[in-house]
This record gives sequence, structure tokens and C-alpha cells, in this order.
Amino acid sequence: MHRFIAALLAAFLASTATADDAWSARLAALPAPPPPMTGDWLVAPPARTAGVFRADARTLVLDNGLVRRSFRLAPNLACFALEQLTTGESLLRAVRPECELTIDGMKIAVGGLVGQPIQNFLRPEWLDAMAADPQSFVFEDFESGPIEPRFAWRPRTAWLSRPAVWPPPGVHLVLRFRAPAAAATAEGLRVAVHYELYDGLPLMCKWFALENAGSREVRLDGFASEVLAFVEAESEVEQDVRPELPNVHVETDCTLVAMTGESGQRKSARWLPDPTYTTQVNYRLETPCLLECRPPLGPSVAIPPGGTFESLRTWLLVFDSTDAVRRTLSLCRMYRTIAPWAMENPLIFHARSAEPAAVRAAIDQAADVGFELVILTFGSGFDAENASPEYKASMRQLAEYAHAKDVALGGYSLLASRSLGPEHDVINPATSKPGGFAVFENSPCLGSAWGRAYFKKLYDFYEATGFYVLEHDGSYPGDACASTAHPGHAGYADSYWRQRETIVVFYRWCRGRGVYLNVPDWYFLNGSSKTGMGYRETNWSLPRDQQEIIERQNIFDGTRFKTPSMGWMFVPLTEYHGGGPAATIEPLHEHRDHYERRLANLLGAGVQACFRGPRLYDTADTRAIVAKWVAFYKQHRAILDGDLVPLRRADGRDWDGWLHVNPGAAECGLAMIYNPLDREIDRTIRLPLYYTGLTEAAHVRAQDQPPRIVPLARDYSIQLDVHVPAQGRAAVIIEPPK
Repeated sequence: MHRFIAALLAAFLASTATADDAWSARLAALPAPPPPMTGDWLVAPPARTAGVFRADARTLVLDNGLVRRSFRLAPNLACFALEQLTTGESLLRAVRPECELTIDGMKIAVGGLVGQPIQNFLRPEWLDAMAADPQSFVFEDFESGPIEPRFAWRPRTAWLSRPAVWPPPGVHLVLRFRAPAAAATAEGLRVAVHYELYDGLPLMCKWFALENAGSREVRLDGFASEVLAFVEAESEVEQDVRPELPNVHVETDCTLVAMTGESGQRKSARWLPDPTYTTQVNYRLETPCLLECRPPLGPSVAIPPGGTFESLRTWLLVFDSTDAVRRTLSLCRMYRTIAPWAMENPLIFHARSAEPAAVRAAIDQAADVGFELVILTFGSGFDAENASPEYKASMRQLAEYAHAKDVALGGYSLLASRSLGPEHDVINPATSKPGGFAVFENSPCLGSAWGRAYFKKLYDFYEATGFYVLEHDGSYPGDACASTAHPGHAGYADSYWRQRETIVVFYRWCRGRGVYLNVPDWYFLNGSSKTGMGYRETNWSLPRDQQEIIERQNIFDGTRFKTPSMGWMFVPLTEYHGGGPAATIEPLHEHRDHYERRLANLLGAGVQACFRGPRLYDTADTRAIVAKWVAFYKQHRAILDGDLVPLRRADGRDWDGWLHVNPGAAECGLAMIYNPLDREIDRTIRLPLYYTGLTEAAHVRAQDQPPRIVPLARDYSIQLDVHVPAQGRAAVIIEPPK
């Protein structure tokens, strides 16, 4: 009888359980977080994985042993701690909402607590006295599981020098919120705040989804998907002209007109003054210590009943050092984790003519010497917008010819930085006319009738032809448009978001089909594999010997914020932007020495260039040089595609070079030493081998020298005597002792 009554009581309590009861039980079932990681995650894979944990009866923790984010769940959810566990550093000084939404003109917070006494720091015991904002979305429950792919990706494994994991391993946490009773505008709305925490590196991702479960349409005018009150990186009474920022890297999938991830965030991830931080040292309260992530405009989109809106995503990489090399290697690990297609690194030939006979000849030469990709370059006559069935059939025949020789075929298409006329170009809101407003002065609006037709042509072309590569120039640079007549957007306020949707959906479709994207802009987090290493196009009209040095400078500088495989260079086999015979390599056999130096520069860096011209070789001797360096690259591909540790920047006065590292690999290091002088040199060079993973000794193989075991100094370096021929190079291979 007692058991029956107990069962009835349990059933009654379950039927009347509150949301708090639901998350309380779920939280109570979680384990406590394990201790922080030991060892160096950049050298050896951490044993810990990411997980969701319980710190106490009201505290939920995301933790992977390297970084930890902690949430108080009652009286409303609030993130109160972000910690770099390796250094023990606490990065937050105050509580902020999970995100902020502007719905039908009303600003509403999601989660958060109010009542913190000061903004300089946050004591955990203060949380007990802090209150929920009655106007804020209310936390209901949470759930967790594995990370799911952002979009489909079909990799080309032959172009990958190491295994690529997609989606990345880690944990996905979802925090669910209901609309506040005090905000009638939000009635029927629900918010899911998503986090991903990745295994093996101090990196997390955040975004939200807004669901309209009500009976009326609502408009999302704007949002901030991430708001964090960081501890200031410096405390200055006067305003610093170049203020130091917190030691984190912030990147969204909303980058604009950029060759680096950092510069691309200037409009979507902003470091702002915090006017509520009235106890800071800066007299004008202008210390940049508040991070806000939001689109540069809008989105101003309507969400119908039953509809869902998904925000941009923000990745936060929490550095464990201010050392420049370590920060670079951390960034490289981040991109390999969340954009593994950026590791695809094919050898590229830019064929100058799209005439069928010339294309077949280019494919034949590429296959003969081991190049893997032929792009019908700008000015070649290739036209991806040609909707003629006959044209697409002829291109399909060429693609099949290339595939039969294990060569991918693709082409160039210009999107931005051209004008299509006043009815299709982006409209300046100040003048209601094109011009004086777009990034490239004039540019088509992706929401115009032309823009919609253009993308339909691209979809149709790649469906029909089997092309596997798109070089998309200009891409979408972030232009807004004040037109009210374009079919793809309603007006100025929604024009940025709608155009961004167009380009992002298309790029993700390409990756699902295995189409490789070469885009001179920072679209890596939406599927692009390669952008410019960093360059000025007119530099390729300079004399050849000057190009050689600038090329190595560009690689040295460009790999400070990306992997070698993420950046392309350019080799003008024929004239490009002027310069005449002094700037070009054709006839190739007459400039074999220079051609070899360019191949050694690029393939010795693991950097692919657009070799642009009618052919890759013209004589047997020239062919032998190209084949030699292609073979060198493919033999050592795993290490050459590895990260670069800088040794000495090219200055034309003495040696320069870099060191590739790939800890745990059979070839864990490879140094390339270049001699720009017209005389041979002998140098003693220090190689810093810490990031090769070696600790005691290295097996060293340098050209023209017998292999030997070299003990490491206490700083994990070795001193190496190197002989380099005049205008030549030396490769030094580092392996674990045998």
C-alpha cells in the first residue's frame, strides 16, 4: 500500500515539475570537472576531451582541460567565468546577457543577472545576491551531445597531407530559454543558445537560434550574439592611441573584405568601451574591454509563425601566451580544426586560354609533371555565366578529359568589383544612386535580378559540367544596398544579411559537391580553401630577381596568421600587369634558373602559386626542373604543409628561411634556407625545435652532409652548420632519433 501511494506521489510530482526541477535533475547527474590538462597541447595531443560538468547545484561548466566557461543557472542563466586553465587566468570581470535581441523595435536580453556592485571584478558570492531581469528571456533547460557538421563537405583526400576530421570532435551544449512574461513583443518566442567546445585546443564556438512558436510574425531588427565583459588588457588614465586588447582571437563567419581573420572581424566582432564600467581607470571610460559580436547591419528579417532564425557564429580562441610564434601555431590549429578543407593544397596551373585544344594541352602537361588542378584563368575566355547547352557540354567534355588524367578542372568568375548598371548595382543610401558607397566603388547587388540570375547560372553550370574548382574573384565584400526594387531584399536594413545568405549558401553547396573554392577573401569558415598569401598585384611586373625576394617576404609575413595551404602566390609565366620581358619567365628554357628558384621558394614553403601562362614547360630540361620540385613537394608533403616557424625574413642581404614543424610525425621538421647572394655562403644557424616535439636529440639530414644525431640544447634548439650555393637553397630534414 505504501509503495502504491509513493508511486502515485512520484507521478504527481513529475506531472507538476517545474523547469528548474528538470534542469536540476539533469545537472545533478553530471560529473565534476576533472583537473586541468598538463603538458603542451601544441606538441602532444591532450588526453582530455571536452565535456559538460557540474560544479555545484546551480553551476554548469563547459571544460576541456584547457579552457573553461561557467554558468550560474538560477535565478536566470548567466556566464560568470571564462578561464584559461593552462595559465590560471580569469578573463571576465562582469556578467552580461547571453545575447541581446531587438525584436519589433524592442531590445530584449537573453539570460543574464543584474545587481553586480562594481564592474572591475566579480566575486562568486555576489551571484547569490544578484537578480534576474524581468524583461529578459528565462532559462528553462539544457542538453548536450556531439558536435554536428555546419554543412556537408566532400574532401579530396589526395590533396590532404594529413587526416581531416569533420565534424571536429568535442561537445555541443544547448541552453534553452522562453520569452519573458513582462515583454509582450516576445510572446511565443524561444531562444536556443548553442556552444561548441572542441577537443584538444582552447577554442569554443557560440551562436543562437530564435524560434517563433507564436501566432504572429515578428521582425528581428538586430542582435548581439555574444557580449562579454573582459578584463581590460591595459589600464591607462589617458586614451592609448593603440590600446592593447585581451589576449584572445575572436572570429565570426561574417568576415568582410579581408586577407586575415583578424582584419575581417572589424565590423562583426568589435571591442567597445563599456559605459557601465564607471570604476575603470580611464578618465573618459573608453577602455576597449567589451566584446560585442553582431552583423554590421540588420538583419531586419521577418520570422513567420513556425519559422526559425539562426545567427552568425563566433569562435573564441583563448591564447595561453603572448609569444608571437605560439599565437600563430594556435591559430593554425584552430583553422585545421574548424575549416579542415583549408588543408587541401593542390598544385595549381592557371591556363591562359580556354580554347579546347589549349585546355587539353594544359591538362596533359599538368598530369605529366604532377600538377593536380587546372584553372581556366581570368582573361582566358572561360565564361561560367554562359548558359548555352552547347557550351556546357563542351566544358563537360574537358572536365571528363581532365578527370581521366586525375586532374581537377575549374574556372574563374568575377562577382564583385564590376558594374552592371544602375538597376543592378548596390545603391548608395545618401544619393539613391550607385557609386561612392560600395567597397569597390561600384559592385552588383547580389539581391538584384542580375545577382539572382548570376548564382542560378553558377549552380546550373557546376551541376552540368562536373567542374571541381571555382576561383571566385571579389566575392561578396559586405556592401549594403538601399534599393527597394531588388527582388532579393526589401530595403537597406536587410540588404547585408540577405546578400550574405546568398554567398554563404552557395559556397556551402559547393563544398557538399566537392567543389574546391579559391576565393581572394576570408571565407574559410563558410567553405573557402585558399586566399591570397598577401600581395600587391603590380609587384609581379617587377624584374624577376626582385620578385623572388618579395615572394619569400610575402610567405614569411602571410604565414603569421594562416597555414601555408591557406594562401596562394602568383608566378607570371607570361606578362602580367606590365613589366615586359624582364618581369616574365617565358621563354621558360631561357630562364630555367629563375624558374627553379621560384619553384623552390614556393614548394619549399608548402605554398601553392597560380602558375599563369600557356604551358608549364617548353623543353625537356625545363620539364625536368618542374618535375623535380613537384616530386620534392610530394615526397615531403606532410611536413611541407605543416606550420611555419620563422627563422629569418628575406632582405636580399643574407640568408633567409623558415622551419616547418609537425610534432609526432616521421618527419617532424624541415628547414628551408635560401641564399639570395651571388656567392656561396656558410652559416651557423640556430633551429628552434621545440614545436617538432623532440626533447633530447634530433636526427638531422642536410643536403651534401651525412645524417647525424644532434643533441638539443636546454631551449630545445640545435646549432647547425649549413652550406648554401649562390642563389640556391638548402633543405634540412629533422626526424626523431633512430
